[in-house]
Amino acid sequence: MREPVISSSTTTSEDDRMLRPQSMRDMVGQRDVFARLEIAVDSARKRGDTLGHILFDGPPGLGKTTFATCIPRDLNVGFQIASGAVLQAPKDLIPYLTNAEEHSVLFIDEIHRLPKGVEEFLYPAMEDFRIDILLGEGVNARAINMTLRPFTLIGATTRAGLLSAPLRDRFHIREHLDFYSIDELAEIISRNARKLQVPLDAKAAQEIAGRSRGTPRLANNRLRWVRDYTTSKADGKVTLPLVRDALEMQGIDTQGLDGQDRKYLETIVRVFHGGPVGVEAVAHTMNLAVDTLEDEVEPYLLRTGLLVRTPRGRKVTASGHEHLGLMPEEPGDAQRSLFG
Repeated sequence: MREPVISSSTTTSEDDRMLRPQSMRDMVGQRDVFARLEIAVDSARKRGDTLGHILFDGPPGLGKTTFATCIPRDLNVGFQIASGAVLQAPKDLIPYLTNAEEHSVLFIDEIHRLPKGVEEFLYPAMEDFRIDILLGEGVNARAINMTLRPFTLIGATTRAGLLSAPLRDRFHIREHLDFYSIDELAEIISRNARKLQVPLDAKAAQEIAGRSRGTPRLANNRLRWVRDYTTSKADGKVTLPLVRDALEMQGIDTQGLDGQDRKYLETIVRVFHGGPVGVEAVAHTMNLAVDTLEDEVEPYLLRTGLLVRTPRGRKVTASGHEHLGLMPEEPGDAQRSLFG
């Protein structure tokens, strides 16, 4: 089996490449997505045909890039990587399209960041495997129609709502990746601990998994930190007490919340009496951008039920108060504290 050619505008660490599964069969979790993709890949392989275009969406760190790198290996075809943020003009995309081998895969990460002109340039490439190149300017301009070798475009996005309908509809397969269970994360952690040659027992793996917010990327980051901590503070053997000490030193609590998450909840409780309050007010109080709170902090707090969105704003739930160890105020407490 020949190694697919990989071209990327960004580099990943050696650890990331080592921990990333090399085949879809090696992946843990996302079994429904895997089952559907396995059928599509197997069918394309048996027909000797090009796999249909695929769009992955979902929160960061759930395996979109892993699926995109495993699929061409399973098909034994060439592979190129590009980033939507880098492809700012059609001329930036042309080398990827013209260099694509027959049946190969072009992966565009964060595809929602493609400018409108680049997106429209992709349409004939995806549908008819051709591009129109304009040479010259004014009355001397002429268009060249260039035929491309059939290829598969795989797009990944964390913001599916920002994709235009014409681009979204040109993908034959669309898959949403969801968060992982603690048992699935524990299996990933155990496998990767063996790759990193880190002695890790089952209870330690479960503890790391429980603090990883259902996200393999975070689980791997937690594992690396635990490895570094135990190498420095102990003999390198990872035990449950060492895992707890390591993650508490990083500010990661039992539900996976970090310092910024807790500060967000505490701000709403202490300054705004538990809410409801607008996110802009919280952002100003914390001296953070609204986008940071909406994209990085709130999704996990909403998913775990520590925070709710109401028509009047954000509100910390009873579970959120309990997790912080702060009792919610009864109605009228705020007024009594001012006038009593």
